Amino acid sequence: MPLIRFDMLEGRTETEITKLLDVAHHVMVECFQVPEGDRYQLVSQHKPYEMIVKDTGLGFERTNDVIVLTVTSRPRTTEQKQSFYRQLTEALQAECSIDPKDVMVSFVINDDEDWSFGFGRAQFLTGEL
Repeated sequence: MPLIRFDMLEGRTETEITKLLDVAHHVMVECFQVPEGDRYQLVSQHKPYEMIVKDTGLGFERTNDVIVLTVTSRPRTTEQKQSFYRQLTEALQAECSIDPKDVMVSFVINDDEDWSFGFGRAQFLTGEL
């Protein structure tokens, strides 16, 4: 936990996607101090007409390398989120050649009762986690 969803245009190879997921996971572990084995990632690939991601008036153009990350998580501090944004874009640029302008991130915050990892129990509430 957190659960990270990656939306991207079709066309990346399995190797490229695996590297992208590994890099994002490393940054998440670093920024949120979660265990290494705490890894939940989903990838959705889209045709170009199924994914429109503009610049919100900031004056730049995105490329076909654009990715949108939706991070569903327990509450995190502003500092943790800002560190995640910065470290993620730096690492994706260095290790995956993805321009920082092509990385959009959104957080969806929820609480302990909003998670069940299996067996019909809310493990954060039961004390299992």
